[in-house]
Amino acid sequence: MAGLYFEELVPGLKIRHPITRSVTEMDNVLFSSLTYNPQPLHIDFDFAAKSEWGRPLVNSMFTLGLMIGLSVGETTLGTLIGNLGMTDVKFPAPVFQGDTIRVESEVVLARASKSRPDAGIVEFHHRAFKQDGTLVAECRRQAFMMRRPNDGPTDSASG
Repeated sequence: MAGLYFEELVPGLKIRHPITRSVTEMDNVLFSSLTYNPQPLHIDFDFAAKSEWGRPLVNSMFTLGLMIGLSVGETTLGTLIGNLGMTDVKFPAPVFQGDTIRVESEVVLARASKSRPDAGIVEFHHRAFKQDGTLVAECRRQAFMMRRPNDGPTDSASG
């Protein structure tokens, strides 16, 4: 399924994304290395084993990126102009290698752009869960979205 245009992203729309992804040790170490994050809780098995977690935590920025990435296919694939920001980012439970992540998204707000008649601003509430149903991440993401070609600023979704 391709991404949705602004007019299709109406407040209240809920999407349970079909693609899930298991997190690997390589994901965690590579992401931490690529982002120059030397936190031993992520990359040092001996250090992490002595922590309250007993094993390495998955880098929360990887979890955030994975949550957004898993949502793209049904929300913004090919229809996003750009991300405007993310707010209310939370990580209520840890992610460890071997956990499988699934994502749900809800459209919270949608408004027509005041400066671009071919675009609108949509706010998503994304939530990520691991295999046992535990909420591991959530955020609100503001996205600048394309309008369907030939739709004007007077349609019903522009409220």
